[in-house]
Amino acid sequence: MSAVNDTNSNSVVFFLTGITGQEDIYLWISIPFCLMYVISILGNSVILFIIKADTSLHEPMYIFLSMLAITDLGLSIATMPTILGIFLFNSREINLNACLAQLFFIHTLSKIESSVLLLMAFDRFVAICNPLRYASILTPPRITMMGLACVLRSVTLIFPLPLLLKRYRYCRANVLSHSYCLHQEVMMMACSDITINSVYGLCVKLLTVGLDSFLIFLSYVMIFKTVLSVASHMERLKALNTCVSHLCAVLLFYTADIGLAVTHRYGNSSSDWFQIFLGYIYLLVPPLINPIVYSVKSKHLRAKIIRAFFK
Repeated sequence: MSAVNDTNSNSVVFFLTGITGQEDIYLWISIPFCLMYVISILGNSVILFIIKADTSLHEPMYIFLSMLAITDLGLSIATMPTILGIFLFNSREINLNACLAQLFFIHTLSKIESSVLLLMAFDRFVAICNPLRYASILTPPRITMMGLACVLRSVTLIFPLPLLLKRYRYCRANVLSHSYCLHQEVMMMACSDITINSVYGLCVKLLTVGLDSFLIFLSYVMIFKTVLSVASHMERLKALNTCVSHLCAVLLFYTADIGLAVTHRYGNSSSDWFQIFLGYIYLLVPPLINPIVYSVKSKHLRAKIIRAFFK
């Protein structure tokens, strides 16, 4: 039985979907996608270069920002081949192994991004609620261990998903509704009992996105409580202003992530367009917006970028 499954799985082909009904203008649609990828890669690369080159930016806040930039770069690179392949060359086919590899990297990197956003919330919590111990709590070795823990947690939790999907037989049309592979969709294409994947995938979502978003919410409850106890109105605004960039990144990432997960599990055919829309927002917009928002809101980082390019 396993031999039959292996033979079937090696010959399985999935068909990715771009924007249904707009096939005639795919070449024009590819232009904004190409621009988004160029801006995302350049923006995050510039932030990484500036932070690495300038020792005055080797602080916890900017180290966490560099982690976020690396994750965003990885997400852009993981989705770029299939999305641009569809809109530039109408290349829709992807074999099972390539699909599983892509979904592994997409889900792993998205879970790492969730963890990094949690670390950035913890950074803001310590900086505002316990500023005198900020340097002693967030030391470079401790930051390194926190980053490694985020990566290990994500890889460990996501690694079983493609292995479980590999064991299934696929005998349907195998047409996916996105321009890339996601676990929720590939799982639904299987002609086998997917209870294990469904339950495990839900547990992973709760242990990562669910837990991280809850802890971020608690961090901001404590932050707002501390800020409101400050007498000076200007000091309140100054403290909250340091959180604006992170709040924008959190709202953008978790709104699209949770919304996409809900529509995949409980949506119907009438919500297909909404799934496609959320899918592009979920994977393309955060890597595009994050470097822009942080560059605009962080005066120190903005000054370094301007100095680097306009000496």
